[in-house]
Amino acid sequence: MNKRKLSFWEIWNMSFGFLGIQFGFALQGGFMSRIFQTLGAEIEDIPIMWIAAPLTGLLVQPIIGYLSDRTWSTRWGRRRPYFLIGAILSSIALFFVPYSSALWMAAGFLWILDASINISMEPFRALVADKLPDSQRSYGFVVQTLIIGIGTFVASNLPWMVSQLGVSNAAPVGVVPMSVKVAFAIGAFVFFASIIYTIFTTTEYPPEDMEEFKKEKEKKHSFISDIIGNIGSMPVTMKKLGLIQFFSWFAFFTMWGLTNPALTEHVFKTPAPIESNYNMNEAASAKEFQIANTAFQKSSNEVGSYMGIYGLSSMAFALILAFYTSKRSINRKWIHLCSLILGGIGFISMYFIPSPVWLLFSFTLIGIAWGSILSMPYAMLSSSVDPKKMGVIMGIFNMFIVIPQVIAALGGINFTYKLLGEETINAMIIAGISLVIAGLCTLFITNKNAISYNSK
Repeated sequence: MNKRKLSFWEIWNMSFGFLGIQFGFALQGGFMSRIFQTLGAEIEDIPIMWIAAPLTGLLVQPIIGYLSDRTWSTRWGRRRPYFLIGAILSSIALFFVPYSSALWMAAGFLWILDASINISMEPFRALVADKLPDSQRSYGFVVQTLIIGIGTFVASNLPWMVSQLGVSNAAPVGVVPMSVKVAFAIGAFVFFASIIYTIFTTTEYPPEDMEEFKKEKEKKHSFISDIIGNIGSMPVTMKKLGLIQFFSWFAFFTMWGLTNPALTEHVFKTPAPIESNYNMNEAASAKEFQIANTAFQKSSNEVGSYMGIYGLSSMAFALILAFYTSKRSINRKWIHLCSLILGGIGFISMYFIPSPVWLLFSFTLIGIAWGSILSMPYAMLSSSVDPKKMGVIMGIFNMFIVIPQVIAALGGINFTYKLLGEETINAMIIAGISLVIAGLCTLFITNKNAISYNSK
């Protein structure tokens, strides 16, 4: 099919739903560990509490990709029905997460939230490949990354923003502060509204051969065997990208899981107070705990705000690439290599910074890596696979995102960072080393179409 080139605003509209998706991911990534700590979790237990999220993605994304490849509605298209289902479920989960009264409840809501976000997210990746010709793929994924950067920055700052408006950061023992609850409620609204915007402003191409599509749909298939078959026949370039993704997402999962305890301890010097260390029956001791807890909650807001910088940085990086790729071809391989190494330096620098303000530098470099991770691998992959299987391939590609997160959650983070010492900040050094390794693995990419597609 000869696909026409789309304008910036057409690509913006089809990608706008990612604003809500990233609100969900940024609130989840920036504040779930804080919620776990507020409910009494030990630092060593936090990674395992995250395991439901990647396990869900491992199952959901290939299935949703497979189903969306085989879906067509003259009114709703192929990918948009899944946007809507995911948006409804995600918005409900986002609203209720901070009202969890026990660790098992928070972990359960995280599982529901991540499953729901994955239902919406996977088809968005496939939609870019569906709608755009090869010459605009890099541009399309970069615009998507620009919107993700906006979402990351705003959502990461929401608890701080609402606290500046007078919403309280203080709360009783084991209760999530109202500033976090309001932030998650705003995130739920933005998630649903942005997905609805994309659904009603974007059309989809019908299957190229409708008769063949209907015949294929009527055949009795085992989607499990089809997915396994596609895994077995994945292109060499996809396997190489998978290696890069492994180390990239190990690093970012480490960041989402342990940045808050690492920075509140090492940089802000306000670790989460442990209730058992205080005699809550004595007024003086209880007051001391409340003071320490309020300081922890306040510095957690600041950590979230600094984390938002990586969204702002990725947005600026994507904006520059968007202007460039709208007119010229790029070398995706070298952009990705340099970006990942810069991100690695950003993580490692957290150990050495003399004051919190230097986190601006650290997260700026991390944002460059994040911007590249969200665009370059998908642009390289979409130029290397069968377009008729774009949904299921994008879903399978998610395995290379999920598997490192599962390994990290099952003890990979705790084992590796404790090789350097007991301090939680060492986890950020491990994240940095992992990103540098990912950057070097980019040298294995040799497919010319994957590296650069000439847009002229």
